[in-house]
Amino acid sequence: MKAEIITIGDEILIGQIVDTNSAFIATELNKIGIQVHQISSIQDEKEHILSALKEAESRADVIIITGGLGPTKDDITKYTLCEYFNDTLVQNDAVLEHVTELFKKSEHKILTKTNVQQALVPSKAIVLHNENGTAPGMYFNKENKAFVSLPGVPYEMEALIKNLVIPKLVSVYNTPCIYHKTIVTQGIAESILAEQISDWEDGLPDFIKLAYLPSFGIVKLRLSAIGNDKIKIEAAVAKEIEVLLDQINNVVIGFDEDSPEISIANLLINKKQTLAIAESCTGGLIASSITQNEGVSTFFKGAVVTYYTQSKTDVLNVDKEVIDEYSVVSGAVAKAMALSVKKKFDVDYAIATTGNAGPTKGDADAEIGTVFIAIATPVEVVVEEFNFGKNRFKVIQRAKNKALQLLRKEILSAK
Repeated sequence: MKAEIITIGDEILIGQIVDTNSAFIATELNKIGIQVHQISSIQDEKEHILSALKEAESRADVIIITGGLGPTKDDITKYTLCEYFNDTLVQNDAVLEHVTELFKKSEHKILTKTNVQQALVPSKAIVLHNENGTAPGMYFNKENKAFVSLPGVPYEMEALIKNLVIPKLVSVYNTPCIYHKTIVTQGIAESILAEQISDWEDGLPDFIKLAYLPSFGIVKLRLSAIGNDKIKIEAAVAKEIEVLLDQINNVVIGFDEDSPEISIANLLINKKQTLAIAESCTGGLIASSITQNEGVSTFFKGAVVTYYTQSKTDVLNVDKEVIDEYSVVSGAVAKAMALSVKKKFDVDYAIATTGNAGPTKGDADAEIGTVFIAIATPVEVVVEEFNFGKNRFKVIQRAKNKALQLLRKEILSAK
């Protein structure tokens, strides 16, 4: 089955907000075997909405609309839906009672005429109770095609999708099973990986598709299978992954939502070892990424961000003579930072970064994009130099991921 998502609101088109609703809806639809074939963002304008609905109906079986259901005059979605379905608005007593109760509990207390109008819904719509807000969702059926109109407020929309829309679609349509499995790799370029697994990819069954998802030194391989028997397609995917791992196991760090941070956390927890971090050019990004996950306090003792050159001396006791001789962006300074933070926090492993992310050279002579990464282990300090290009954002992101890759390598190679 095909679905189309239409988001309504000028705030999306002018870049005032990011459309996260479509991503959420697409994910939930995919879980029940409904594939999203198009996502559109349109203005709060009647003719534009009517045109988008007509086009979507010609292409899709399920059309989901978000936005334009507020109480103000610029929210015209339900009025336009009435025109599209040749319908009229009627008062829904259950919605009115809900809106009244919400205002009794709110700080405003006063229920205005504008708020009462939230209880007006198209007579042909099945009302979807919005327990988190005043605008109800609406479900229309037209020639076995589903039209669903939802409020644009994310937490309201998400609850409606999960609790009412998905169960409704499952009960109405006999959808196939869509199964995804993702292999997470690190330390290999997308092009090299593609070449290495080319024969395997060519041999995949027709019902299994492969997608490459690269990002700053990490490449995810997503296998997507579609069929009517969930057990069979999951088994088929597992069989293909088993063959694939024989070829690329050295670069695989996990599956699905796994990440370098999660892989490192699992390794250090299992080994009962600890970590600290000293960052300069990465500005705390490595520590932040580590602490996004639960259970980090088991192994992560702390971090310092010594961004300014003098702070490397004041906080980490990096010898000024070392900085003067080798430059602040150097392997010698990265090594000194790693050793210092390892000692300061009394840990088994430490990461240190110093580099020039740009756009100017600052206190260093190193070319923009140059980054030195040091990993202090229980027995030595490993230092490597990289150049990650001239885009500041990419330099920082790639430095973060490379530091984690080097740390993981050292943990795995330890005896």
